[in-house]
Amino acid sequence: MTHFYKYNLNFRNAFLTAARNFPQREIVYRDKKRYTFSEFYDRVSRLCNGLKEIGVKEGDVVGVIDWDTYVYMESYFAVPMSGATLHTINIRYPPELIYLTMNYANDKYVIVRDEFVPILEKNAPLFDFVKGWIVYSEDGKPVETTLSPKFEYEDVIKKGKCDPPDLDEEMRATIFFTSGTTGMPKGVTFTQKQLILHALSLSSSMKYRPLTLTENDVFMSLVPMFHVHSWGMPYIAFMNGNKYVLPGRYEVKTILELIKNEKVTFSTMVPAILYMILNDKAVEDYRDYLKGWKVIIGGSALPKGLALKAISYGITVVGGYGLSETCPVLTISVMNDYTAKMKYEEALDHLISAGLPIPLVNLRVVDPAGKDVPWDNKTVGEVIARSPWLTKEYYNDPEKTEELWKGGWLHTGDLGVVDEFGYLHIVDREKDAVKSGGEFIPTIILENAISEVKGVGEVAIVGAPDPKWGERPVAFIVKTGEVSEKEIYDHLNEYVKLGRIQKWWIPDKIYFIESMPKTSTNKIDKKVLREKLG
Repeated sequence: MTHFYKYNLNFRNAFLTAARNFPQREIVYRDKKRYTFSEFYDRVSRLCNGLKEIGVKEGDVVGVIDWDTYVYMESYFAVPMSGATLHTINIRYPPELIYLTMNYANDKYVIVRDEFVPILEKNAPLFDFVKGWIVYSEDGKPVETTLSPKFEYEDVIKKGKCDPPDLDEEMRATIFFTSGTTGMPKGVTFTQKQLILHALSLSSSMKYRPLTLTENDVFMSLVPMFHVHSWGMPYIAFMNGNKYVLPGRYEVKTILELIKNEKVTFSTMVPAILYMILNDKAVEDYRDYLKGWKVIIGGSALPKGLALKAISYGITVVGGYGLSETCPVLTISVMNDYTAKMKYEEALDHLISAGLPIPLVNLRVVDPAGKDVPWDNKTVGEVIARSPWLTKEYYNDPEKTEELWKGGWLHTGDLGVVDEFGYLHIVDREKDAVKSGGEFIPTIILENAISEVKGVGEVAIVGAPDPKWGERPVAFIVKTGEVSEKEIYDHLNEYVKLGRIQKWWIPDKIYFIESMPKTSTNKIDKKVLREKLG
């Protein structure tokens, strides 16, 4: 009797086809390693088996401490394929927070690049919950360490090839911790099915203008691999047969060289990374190689001034939006029936917004009573969402989970408006919003306006305590050239005349600073700026 086969949407079933259909596509790590999808999948299969050979069991947590390398890329696939859970450890956390998150996640095995070994050795007694350290060095030499038991990464791979198990699609694939912009980091988890559905949905959205990605595009994600699955780009590239470039540690010169030599055509990043690249003194030497580069900006709002600078180099930039809790992508700013009739420059205000929901995302902006706000580009509400890849809970935190999923919708804590064409515009984080005289001042709109002034680089608006109004906005600005307070205030007053901002939104003070404080995921850390005011 023939029995129906239940097809699990797991890593094994999702990625077998890619290895078969695109055997000659390349994965490139800096100028140090270059290999084909076929060779990559073979190593992934061997690592999957090798992990089991050294004692990794289904459900165990395997942490990774590394830059964006080929080892990390292999771990992205092999760890979940083995039935274990991949913990993408935030290497920009201070050592004590690294320990806390590893302990909380209950990491049983850890894959570690050699340069991070000394930090772990100093605190070795704290890591008594770790059953094995899998170490590697780029030069291939054995890593000398007091960490025990120690396994060499390449030795684990040599343990033999396996046919990855056909796991239940609801098996947990990843765990990581939020960047902690509003308190202690919170753990989020995702299943194999969730990661695959997210990758398929986002992939289908990226074929639309102005991105129009095909199998000929060359990917280089500049979202750290420890941060929300690098927005799913490693999975999307492998499924669709896109050459994938890994930059290792982020250094502008290396990034520009990779764009030039590997003919990179598509990247994802937060605004601070694009700002860093376009303001590097070497960028002019690479102007010809940046033409045609397509970039999705997320993590925080894409300032119009930065978008215009990118366009001057021939770069196509669009906005996107999501959270750690949402795997992460909910929206991207591709063209729809309305904006498709416009030229890219005409549609820019829409395309630098958070964008349109990607397939399978049900997204709403609601008032305090839970009713949808009108699509008028001015009525502010909270962004709430449903989709099949949202985290089900905060790890071991039922109280925060209850807040997150109040009323059966995931509450983002972000304030937004929807324009007449259906594009979402984030105007503030609920916790970052400046509330003056009982009314919210949308800081992102102000930051966007100031960013258009020549000589202005990064901008952040925060609330300063005020005895009369409760809070008043102040601006922190990093200069890229000569610019005065008067020029900024003149520009904002022109915006008032045009009706694009209100007079009372204009910051009371402007502070020029050398550099912006950043979180571990390269977002501007407004907590630190508020402390400066304190």
